[in-house]
Amino acid sequence: MKQERAFPSVTVNKKAERSLRLGHPWVYGQELLSSVPEDFPNGAIVDVVNESGKYLGSGFYSAASKISVRVLTDNANEKFDEAFWRRRVRYAVDYRRTVMGEDIDACRMIFGESDGFPGLTVDRYGGYLAAEVLSYGTDLVKKTVFEALLEEIPGIKGIYERNESPIRTLEGLPRFSGWAEGFPNDGNTSTLITENGIRYKVDFAEGQKTGFFLDQKYNRRAVARMARDMKVFDLCTHTGSFSLNAIAGGAKSSVAVDVSKTALEAAKANAELNGMEDKVEFVCADVFDFLDDAASLRPEKKPEMIILDPPAFTKSSRTLGNARNGYREINCKAIKALGRGGFLATCSCSHFMTTELFLQMLKEAAVDAGVSLKIVEIRHQAPDHPVLLNVPETDYLKFVICQVV
Repeated sequence: MKQERAFPSVTVNKKAERSLRLGHPWVYGQELLSSVPEDFPNGAIVDVVNESGKYLGSGFYSAASKISVRVLTDNANEKFDEAFWRRRVRYAVDYRRTVMGEDIDACRMIFGESDGFPGLTVDRYGGYLAAEVLSYGTDLVKKTVFEALLEEIPGIKGIYERNESPIRTLEGLPRFSGWAEGFPNDGNTSTLITENGIRYKVDFAEGQKTGFFLDQKYNRRAVARMARDMKVFDLCTHTGSFSLNAIAGGAKSSVAVDVSKTALEAAKANAELNGMEDKVEFVCADVFDFLDDAASLRPEKKPEMIILDPPAFTKSSRTLGNARNGYREINCKAIKALGRGGFLATCSCSHFMTTELFLQMLKEAAVDAGVSLKIVEIRHQAPDHPVLLNVPETDYLKFVICQVV
């Protein structure tokens, strides 16, 4: 006798079926061939079936988002009870203990779909967790998830939610920030972390994203390893992290450039915190204009390394062409400012700019500058931001170190 399922089902077209069988967890609205009842609660669990009625998976249903179902599992026997979520939290934390070791104190503890938590980001800054929830279904179970995190990570003093993204509006969720309701906190919204031996003040209530960009942790270390005795330009410096790593690695000096005065004040404070203020010059300028001026510097004034860490030039496939042109222009300017023999560490944090596209763009930028590039390393985000091969959206950070030849 066929067992009755506890959840209603939605039927998807062949395109969605192929995608789900390959392991991608999203079903878009236009891929649905049937719908749930009108009174079906937003964020509840649905089964996904193909046109023949064969089970494909189960996940959160969204009545508002363009992603109608975020599939959680292809196990038809899953119950989605408290034990399910606690088990997933334990898996995520155990993974970080293995791959991050002593670096787990400043670490991304949950990275959305990569850890089986659609739309959820949780970063750890010492004794505090900073969370962002972008999925309606995940928002419904976040209390259980937070409780499990506190059990798995001893000594946490508070969980701060940074739920300010417009994506929440598209999901039918309110936008807000503040301490997680129902959980203890000590009222502090800033703390000190140590990464690669360098200390930073992190404001997880007001800083960008959840307070600090943890994904570049080991890319900063790669720069430090190469920077000895070099003059460094750190462009789009934000909190000054690449400059400080370069100085810690033995660089002669660093010029840290950002268009944001607020970012530069934070970067200066971090330099002072580490006793490096005398070796870093802070410049408030548009990076494109700064590079134009740098190209005309006398040879003895030219940098020997440029680090280029711009914000994402695109968050949509529709604007990828313009973004690609922007990356090409800024990298060409950086190559010209370096001159032959100089090293460029350059990156993109948009998943739409794939590694293949990024390398092709660099090749074209080098042609524009009349030089060639020798690849030293091709890197990605730190392993606390794990990439799922079947979910290309999780592979977003490209970091290339190359030499101008």
